[in-house]
Amino acid sequence: MSRSVAAEQFINIELITYKDDTRPVYITGNFNNWVAEDKKYLMTRVGKGKYRFAFPKASMPEILEYKYIKGSWIDVEMNEHGRNTTNRVVQTNIKKLKDVVYNWGGKYDEEVYPFKPIVQVISDEFDIPQLNRKRRIAAILPNDYHTSNKRYPVLYLQDGQNLYNDYAPFGTWGVDKSMTKLAEDGKGDVIIIAIDHGGVDRLEEFNPFPTQKLSNSQGRNYVNFLKDTLKPYIDEHFRTLTDRDNTAIGGSSMGGLITIYSGFRFPEVFGKLMVFSPSLWVNPNIHFDSMHFNKLFKSKIYMYAGAREGSSMIPLINHFKESLQRKGLNDNIIKIKTSIDPKGQHNEYRWGIEFPKAVKWLFFSK
Repeated sequence: MSRSVAAEQFINIELITYKDDTRPVYITGNFNNWVAEDKKYLMTRVGKGKYRFAFPKASMPEILEYKYIKGSWIDVEMNEHGRNTTNRVVQTNIKKLKDVVYNWGGKYDEEVYPFKPIVQVISDEFDIPQLNRKRRIAAILPNDYHTSNKRYPVLYLQDGQNLYNDYAPFGTWGVDKSMTKLAEDGKGDVIIIAIDHGGVDRLEEFNPFPTQKLSNSQGRNYVNFLKDTLKPYIDEHFRTLTDRDNTAIGGSSMGGLITIYSGFRFPEVFGKLMVFSPSLWVNPNIHFDSMHFNKLFKSKIYMYAGAREGSSMIPLINHFKESLQRKGLNDNIIKIKTSIDPKGQHNEYRWGIEFPKAVKWLFFSK
């Protein structure tokens, strides 16, 4: 046993931070699916502003992509000007790394805390009669919801387990952290409804119709639930702006696919779509449902894709856009904002980065 430990190779990391505090420092990256507070990658504090960590090389990919973080995505490393940094990228055939962090993202101190949204679990067992199932539904409310009389637009987001839980097994979007930042900038007046996915039933619930690749489909029933059960409940129990221009739906991967279907199936309900890395491979011709659109339904679609999500992702996105244009759905009817990341991967970390950009464009731009 001692011989195997001695033979194991490590990359020794030394970190200097110019602004230090008592919060622990973690490393997150492509080696742990960008989990924000992974105790396996907790650095050792060896002095004021000085940290160390030893990476076992056997556990890492050939290219190491990483960042330093103080336990949540609002507390990620920043550059000397207090702005977001690009991911650090190195080959793993090295023995030592020396890094510097100049600043950290905002903390929930007395200056930022007033902007933190209110996370309210509506029900752990919300009834879905269309599927004969129950599901956790949560609302992420603007920080001033209980002290104002304002009404708010609503964004219905799929895969609620991965939206605001820092300990989610596949990482988190950090929606609550993003809404804090957006509120600081005067762009936090949106209610987010987080709908947990169905676990083993997720693929079926997010699949609109049977295909050769996915023969089981319950997507139509799921979308009927959103329209006929969930939205009426939310509009009755929260101060919402109920019209289609103030009602958005969003999701990633299969959640992105069902988002597209929801918008095309019920354009009179959902006027804004947030579509991240949609699984168009399941049904490349989903745009045929755009026949439901007419000139009365002017909509906005924010669409993101990463070049490292597979060879078909970006071509399918382009095919989708071109198909809409061939149907005459130009910018006067459907405005589409496309964001392509040449290094983007298929994970919650990257969707979390894109989320505030999409919120700004969908709700706060003309």
